[in-house]
Amino acid sequence: MGHKKPTETTRSYLENAPLPNHGKTYTVVTHKEVIDNTLTLLKKSGFTVQREIYRANTNATIAQGIYHIYPSRSVDEDIINETELGMMFAWTNSYNKLVRFQCAIGAYVKVCYNGMVAGDMMNFKRKHTGTANLDCSINIADQVKNAEKYYKRIIKDRDAMKTINLTEREQAELVGRMFVQEELIDSQQTSIIKAELAKPSFHYGVDTNTCWTFYNHVTHALKKAHPRYWLQDSQNFHDFIVAECLNTSKPTIKTETILSEKVVVISEPVEKVIEVDEDITDTQLIENVFLDQ
Repeated sequence: MGHKKPTETTRSYLENAPLPNHGKTYTVVTHKEVIDNTLTLLKKSGFTVQREIYRANTNATIAQGIYHIYPSRSVDEDIINETELGMMFAWTNSYNKLVRFQCAIGAYVKVCYNGMVAGDMMNFKRKHTGTANLDCSINIADQVKNAEKYYKRIIKDRDAMKTINLTEREQAELVGRMFVQEELIDSQQTSIIKAELAKPSFHYGVDTNTCWTFYNHVTHALKKAHPRYWLQDSQNFHDFIVAECLNTSKPTIKTETILSEKVVVISEPVEKVIEVDEDITDTQLIENVFLDQ
């Protein structure tokens, strides 16, 4: 959960932040590498970057990038005709060993910029050791490659939330559970949610008693989360709502994939094995993974 007010900053500030020296076993994944790889892969795959948002702590040892993107080459009518949600890509990186690199495709609500990230779309976390810089680039490519599929699943969850009504008591009970039992939100965020329930800052196109409106009250509060926590908090909350409101059965506990030295295939069943040529360059490998060659 977040405890400090996030600070929005510039790309240049992140790119010029002092690099750490944690010894030979620590592999620096620079913010500049992450930014460059992200923008390059998005452009190569036909995405238009409409907005770049960068946040960090005071010395940029923890940083975050959020990109509002549009799939210019998409022929999917559901995506082309979507007007309420935009597509988003986000990453978190650190220089202080407190946060593993992570990234995810998600969505944002255009009226308020609230973010949406589902848990099984973000089950890659990488320690800064070994081939971390290459592994992180490969995962960025994997996320971008599956962007439309992930985005459509979030649209589906949004549509389902709009069909579910929550009484005031049910909403209050969910907030209480998230704060006390699940520890998904902190006291500041709880106060923000309470204020939004009483007097919403935005209108979300549906009645105030819908699950979709409640969801946005919470994600509005999550925008106060520190860059170290925002991506994980957003994922945990989305999974909580899906389990409590959209699914009839209780969720199973997900195990995250944490990489130390080797690349691990993540998320969905493997359809084919990718053989790696030891002589191939890092750039070729990233592009091959992205282009599915």
